[in-house]
Amino acid sequence: MREATFMLPGIGTGMWVCEVVGLCVAVSDGYRRSMPASRLFVNTSDVFVAGSNGFSDFSGIKSTSAVTFGKRSEDLASIVSAQSAVSASSGAKRAVTEAKIKVAINGFGRIGRNFVRCWHGRKDSPLDVVVINDTGGVKQASHLLKYDSMLGTFDADVKVEGNDAISVDGKVIKVVSDRNPLNLPWGDMDIDLVIEGTGVFVDEAGAGKHIQAGAKKVLITAPGKGAIPTYVVGVNEKDYKHSDSIISNASCTTNCLAPFVKVLDEKFGIIKGTMTTTHSYTGDQRLLDASHRDLRRARAAALNIVPTSTGAAKAVALVLPNLKGKINGIALRVPTPNVSVVDLVVQVEKKTFAEEVNQAFRDACATEELKGVLAVCDEPLVSVDFRCTDVSSTVDSSLTMVMGDDMVKVVAWYDNEWGYSQRVVDLAHIVAEKWQ
Repeated sequence: MREATFMLPGIGTGMWVCEVVGLCVAVSDGYRRSMPASRLFVNTSDVFVAGSNGFSDFSGIKSTSAVTFGKRSEDLASIVSAQSAVSASSGAKRAVTEAKIKVAINGFGRIGRNFVRCWHGRKDSPLDVVVINDTGGVKQASHLLKYDSMLGTFDADVKVEGNDAISVDGKVIKVVSDRNPLNLPWGDMDIDLVIEGTGVFVDEAGAGKHIQAGAKKVLITAPGKGAIPTYVVGVNEKDYKHSDSIISNASCTTNCLAPFVKVLDEKFGIIKGTMTTTHSYTGDQRLLDASHRDLRRARAAALNIVPTSTGAAKAVALVLPNLKGKINGIALRVPTPNVSVVDLVVQVEKKTFAEEVNQAFRDACATEELKGVLAVCDEPLVSVDFRCTDVSSTVDSSLTMVMGDDMVKVVAWYDNEWGYSQRVVDLAHIVAEKWQ
């Protein structure tokens, strides 16, 4: 184990514990960062600079965009001088309040567990996670939180506490198990906010059962149905009102698409376009051929490229109303477990060229609105390099194209689990900040 001092402008200096395993660094916030042998990819997460003696020393800063630099720690000074604004916490978009609101998680699957890891990595979070509802019980909840095939081993002390609780670094979280939200003890536990992560209770009637059970608010980690307000951090989260009792964080793909679509529309004016997301398989698909309401998703996920529908493009209009009817798209589910990529082609009103488009994204990354949400990568990377990126979308600048002078193609990467879960935490923080 190595100790490393992290210099965070505007925050001060903090001591973190780092463990180097091959080319992977495990940090005390629960993250694991993969390090390419020759260069280090920098996103909005903590940055590690390997010293000239291998991994003998580390320095850290916060970055507002995706940049790269060599392994020499002397390069740190030039990187620091290039950054004009610094995020206040890992993955966080907004400052947090001191008051805590009581949070319950309904459904401890991929997003539920990612949410806990992201929340655990935040400092001074206004959220107090007090209970999890999951049909698997305490042993399953503890084991799957600690050991994750995608995220690796959680760098936290996770234990089973009796028959009805787990603890994370000493923080006790009750575990209940009931498929019917009406039976959950939200009223008795004075729950303020339910993170609805089952993917089942996504309309007002279903999510409203949490309210009937005594919770005050519900945040759905999926596209909401009906008139449920949808918010995407970096796009329209400022429109959130405390009077909203049930809200949706949209989908991971909408969270990737909407931030850079907003930039394109504001700078160049979108006339129309189509989107394709090459998306990792999810738990909604079948490992082997089996019955499914979508005949294509019924086929073996790890053996096929599976074309399927996605509402992500149309959902952009929920957060950017002026784009209603202008964008549509499909999804191609592919045999990778995580990290997806959006390919957007749009016709724009203003004549432009590729570098002007990329510069618009770089400028947007530095704004308060999209700092920590949007990034630009200039390196020729592949999907695995974007695992555990905190941002919602990373534009791959080398793949930006302009045909003629008004047809623009943009490709953006996103960790469809981790990056999305960071935004769920951000939106929950906003709910807490506006609590009355």
